[in-house]
Amino acid sequence: MTSDLANDVASDLASGVVGDERLRRWRLVLGGDGADGTGRALSGRDAAMDGALSSLYGGGGRGEERGQGRSAGLGASAPSVARWLGDIRTYFPSSVVQVIQRDAIDRLGLSALLLEPEMLEAVEADVHLVGTLLSLNQAMPEETKDTARAVVRKVVEDLEKRLATRTRATLTGALDRSARVRRPRHHDIDWNRTIAANLKNYLPEYRTVVPERLVGYGRASRAVKKDVILCVDQSGSMAASVVYASVFGAVLASMRSISTRLVVFDTSVVDLTDQLDDPVEVLFGTQLGGGTDINRALAYCQARVARPADTVVVLISDLYEGGIRNEMLKRVAAMKASGVQFVTLLALSDEGAPAYDHDHAAALAALGAPAFACTPDHFPDVMAAAIERRPLPVPEMSTHR
Repeated sequence: MTSDLANDVASDLASGVVGDERLRRWRLVLGGDGADGTGRALSGRDAAMDGALSSLYGGGGRGEERGQGRSAGLGASAPSVARWLGDIRTYFPSSVVQVIQRDAIDRLGLSALLLEPEMLEAVEADVHLVGTLLSLNQAMPEETKDTARAVVRKVVEDLEKRLATRTRATLTGALDRSARVRRPRHHDIDWNRTIAANLKNYLPEYRTVVPERLVGYGRASRAVKKDVILCVDQSGSMAASVVYASVFGAVLASMRSISTRLVVFDTSVVDLTDQLDDPVEVLFGTQLGGGTDINRALAYCQARVARPADTVVVLISDLYEGGIRNEMLKRVAAMKASGVQFVTLLALSDEGAPAYDHDHAAALAALGAPAFACTPDHFPDVMAAAIERRPLPVPEMSTHR
């Protein structure tokens, strides 16, 4: 890869089209070893930026020959890593910092250092960091837990600000439309839809529409109209989905017209519904990792369905079933036959379609429950369609990780 880039630089140099700024960028990309071909020296802020990148990405093949990846100088010291994290936050925007942090955790095995408060105070908090912290929850010393909770709470509050308003607005509209009645009282008439439904009865001589059929909304706006059960796989690969599901669960639970239940599972099943008023508590009640028993989780959810025609069950899982496959499919079929709206999400995250069990996804699609990945911004539209019993807006999944 580097040699290809170096060849591109050499070609540009030979053509004489490389300006000073472009040469500077090539030098930062290639890292400055003897084969980079730029001959460009860095100074000041550029040199400091290059040093921060080299600490993680430098070292060439020497580290790989030792079996240690491309490590180049961060070591395993929390103070030195904390200083480095401060440096990259100085030189790069937040979105880039988050990518570099994830690379550092993967390449240098820094997960254990996240158990130290000094490290947690230095990192740029995001959904992926929360997932890493949750996976370390059981090993976290008491002196670190308060700092970890503060980091998780910041991410959760930011997500709620981003997602809550649109979710409530979208689902409130869907609930109102699903509660539409044909014999409304005067104050409950939806005049726009009533006129549209009676345009064939327009009397031009009177310039009016005769409303043979009234369309309106139900009066019980504060009554529970829908039951929503979020059934979330907490295996290690689903970390981001667990974070988003917890936030959405808290948002749904805040709506009086929706009764929300949150169930997480691996090979066991945990009902976290009583903690939905605080999604941070929900997240620390999860235990990422372990196996997967979707059948057992669905059996638990199925037993909690009291009003099938008014219930939406959302299974969030990559469908790698460790339980009884045929029983799982029978439960989905039984719930759908009883009137339950069943939604299968392979992921609830910004990452796109994950690796998943294609056979199980195809079997669910054959039952009328297509499995697809969903971004947090798309989730309110999916839920609105399920509440209104419309076809789900299934996005195209062009990439699989």
